[in-house]
Amino acid sequence: MASAPASLVRVRFCPSPTGNPHVGLVRTALFNWAFARHHQGTLVFRIEDTDAARDSEESYTQLLDAMRWLGFDWDEGPEVGGPHAPYRQSQRMDIYRDVAQKLLDAGHAYRCYCSQEELDTRREAARAAGRPSGYDGHCRDLSDAEVEEYRAQGREPIVRFRMPDEPITFEDLVRGEITYLPENVPDYGIVRANGAPLYTLVNPVDDALMEITHVLRGEDLLSSTPRQIALYKALTELGIAKETPAFGHLPYVMGEGNKKLSKRDPQSSLNLYRERGFLPEGLLNYLSLLGWSLSADQDIFTMDEMVAAFDVSDVQPNPARFDLKKCEAINADHIRLLDTKEFTERCRPWLKAPVAPWAAEDFDEAKWQAVAPHAQTRLKVLSEITDNVDFLFLPEPVFDEASWAKAMKEGSDALLRTAREKLDTADWTSPESLKEAVLAAGEAHGLKLGKAQAPVRVAVTGRTVGLPLFESLEILGKEKSLARIDAALARLAA
Repeated sequence: MASAPASLVRVRFCPSPTGNPHVGLVRTALFNWAFARHHQGTLVFRIEDTDAARDSEESYTQLLDAMRWLGFDWDEGPEVGGPHAPYRQSQRMDIYRDVAQKLLDAGHAYRCYCSQEELDTRREAARAAGRPSGYDGHCRDLSDAEVEEYRAQGREPIVRFRMPDEPITFEDLVRGEITYLPENVPDYGIVRANGAPLYTLVNPVDDALMEITHVLRGEDLLSSTPRQIALYKALTELGIAKETPAFGHLPYVMGEGNKKLSKRDPQSSLNLYRERGFLPEGLLNYLSLLGWSLSADQDIFTMDEMVAAFDVSDVQPNPARFDLKKCEAINADHIRLLDTKEFTERCRPWLKAPVAPWAAEDFDEAKWQAVAPHAQTRLKVLSEITDNVDFLFLPEPVFDEASWAKAMKEGSDALLRTAREKLDTADWTSPESLKEAVLAAGEAHGLKLGKAQAPVRVAVTGRTVGLPLFESLEILGKEKSLARIDAALARLAA
């Protein structure tokens, strides 16, 4: 199964609109997008929304919004259109009915009248006898009389595809040559008894009609590939498909306990990362490392660099474990790579209601612009900005009681009084002068700078850790800083 020439590469991303987007789904979209862009090919964005019980318009809207937020562009699909519209399966039902009928007429498919109870009984018997427990072909070659008898009983048949009685071998772009024996790939359903087409039909039919050349998808779909290859052969005979696409199955993304990351895992939800303030480029950089790498010694790169280097043959078949700490570390690196103006703007959602705890009128743009460069070097995710700068915009600091107890040891009141005296005469346009004042206060009480600045930091900011203290004092200003030290002394006295 040869790969198509680069100029003819057509890949698709075809999620179902059920629930919040999953990071494993995003990784699949990323690899398809990077592959298409690397080959100057076409990315088709298709919505598989034939499951009316699970699909929702809200999830559909979330999918489009997620794709836009991540920075993915697509060449054909919703909001873009294209020569193979419509791109929502729910709007293509007539196409599937027509193809199913052609498969029946040509003998590639047949109607199966078996009840679920009969199927279960025969499967149990097969298992007990040590045989494969898939469908046994009971209805493959029914006589007219047998069909009439089933119809007289009021049975509604499903449609099954007739699998060939020979091995199916294909070259997986990630895993190499794979062979499936016929006894392990029985005939399978393509249309429900109510006439609704199944994924096993609509997915390959859409790929055929949209002339998809490469199918890059999750490992969980590997077992369905021989079925699709057989169906492609039939569709080609019928003139519906031009060729069978090349398949590449991407490794599982594993969560805690080395189990496959599922939608039930909190860390799987894309919305979680948006809400916490991950940068799209930081999250995508990390997700790209789940099965692929730019080079052995470079973990941080742009999406342009990924596109330039991406080759699906470099994807590793082994499962990749999702490591939240590494994801945060890579995101932190991308925050550092932003220019300061871009950083200040990206933080805006966390600096105003309803996220920010201060009143809108208390926000000071000049203070924000002054503190932003210092904050940029400290954050792992953008949402951390709120706690880091709240001391600038709240009337008084929010004290973390544990931090207060940790910093305000015996003798802290005396140290704070000395620090206040030194700071009162310091140069408040110079962080270095403020540092010297606190250092001198510490020396007066036999303390090094680290110990001396802890009570000052908590008195002014409410926390034991945060932005550089002396730059923070300068930005907050002399009047407010000294007033907060006075308030801390009053609290200690009480």
